[in-house]
Amino acid sequence: MSLNPDQIQQLARLVRLKFTENEADDFSGQLNDIIRMVEQMNQVDTDPIQPMSHPQDMKLRMRADTVTETDQHEKLQSGAPASDSGLYLVPRVVE
Repeated sequence: MSLNPDQIQQLARLVRLKFTENEADDFSGQLNDIIRMVEQMNQVDTDPIQPMSHPQDMKLRMRADTVTETDQHEKLQSGAPASDSGLYLVPRVVE
């Protein structure tokens, strides 16, 4: 598959860009190079390769599930202009 300058102009029109004829020729060549590279990558047989979540054989370090923060709820809400029952009150902006 390859793109000609007319197809480049059509794509440019769809994305609301304007290219000169020279720019369309340049982009045509660059996009065709990208398409050839993708086609080449698609030819590689990846069936025997197992999917992996990380390129290196690593395991996540686990830590104890313990609370490390102190409860500062009241201290933080003391500076709020308005609060009620632990909630911040804000002016209504939509009716």
